[in-house]
Amino acid sequence: MTAHSNPTDKSNDSSGRIIARVIWTSIKILIIPILCIAALIIGLAIGYVILGDQPLSDVFDARTWKHMYDLVFAKGG
Repeated sequence: MTAHSNPTDKSNDSSGRIIARVIWTSIKILIIPILCIAALIIGLAIGYVILGDQPLSDVFDARTWKHMYDLVFAKGG
């Protein structure tokens, strides 16, 4: 009995296929966080502009969110 080499030996892959596989795997891993961040930004914009009747430029202003944070977590007394 002789041992046959495995036909799915990875050493035969070209470097281009390996790079393509790494890029594709990276895209698959990163797509969910990117979609979540995009949904968060779109949701903030819709909520602030449509529900809050405020200008879109204020959505991306850090002072706006600091003010909202202070309103939510203010210590009442």
